[in-house]
Amino acid sequence: MTEPDIFYILGNKVRRDLLSHLTCTECYFSFLSSKVSVSSTAVAKHLKIMEREGILKSYEREGPFIGPARKYYDIAISKTYVTTVTPNLFWYRGLDLEGVPLEKVRIDLSRIPLEHDSLLEMVSSFLELSSELEKVLHALQSIESRRDRLMKEIKERYLNEIGDMTQLAILHYLLLTGEATVEELSDRLNLKEREVLVKAQELDRFVPLTIKDGIIKIDEDKLKQKLGGVEYAGENKGRG
Repeated sequence: MTEPDIFYILGNKVRRDLLSHLTCTECYFSFLSSKVSVSSTAVAKHLKIMEREGILKSYEREGPFIGPARKYYDIAISKTYVTTVTPNLFWYRGLDLEGVPLEKVRIDLSRIPLEHDSLLEMVSSFLELSSELEKVLHALQSIESRRDRLMKEIKERYLNEIGDMTQLAILHYLLLTGEATVEELSDRLNLKEREVLVKAQELDRFVPLTIKDGIIKIDEDKLKQKLGGVEYAGENKGRG
C-alpha cells in the first residue's frame, strides 16, 4: 500500500476531529456524525477519503439490539509522522510504531563543528548531523510505540472498570495535550460546556484533575500523592 497523503488528510479540521474520536475507540457512522458539526453526507465523504488513503478501515457488525448491522470505522495505521519546514529544509518521514523495541540512544553533537572552512567540511558535517538525527528518530519511534501501547491499555482498563466513554474521551485528550479549556473540550466532544464540567468532575473521582478558570488538566502532584498512598480531599478549588 502506498504512503497516505497525511498532509492532505490533516489539512481539514473535520477529518482531524473524526480521527480524534476514532483514537478513543472504533465508532459507527451515526455516532461519528453526531460528534462533528457538518452534515452526515459530508461526514461520509470525509470517511471515504480517509479510507481511500488507507488511514481508516470499515466493517459491518451486528448491534446489541435487533436491527440492521452498523458500519464501523477504525484507524488502520500505526505511525508517527515527522516533518521540518524552513526556508532551507522540507522533508518528512513516516515512522512505523508496531513492534519497535525501546533502546538506549546517545546523541553527541559536540564533535560536529559550528564553523567550516570549506564546502566539503560543510557536507561532511551535514551528513554527520543526519546520522545523529536518525538516532533521534529511532528514539522517538520507541517512545511513541510505548505511549501507543500504554494508551490502549489505559482505554481498556477505564472502559472495563468505569465504563464511561465521555470521561475516557476527556482523559484521552488531556493525556495528549496536557491541558484543555472547557470551551475546547465542548467543541471537540460536541457537548455543552456544563456537560463537560460535569463529566470532568466525575473523572476527577478516578484521575485527579484541577478545574479552574475554565481550564482542565491532570493534577500531577495529587496523582503522585495517590500513587504514594497519600489521600487528598478530592475537591478542587475554583471549579468552573
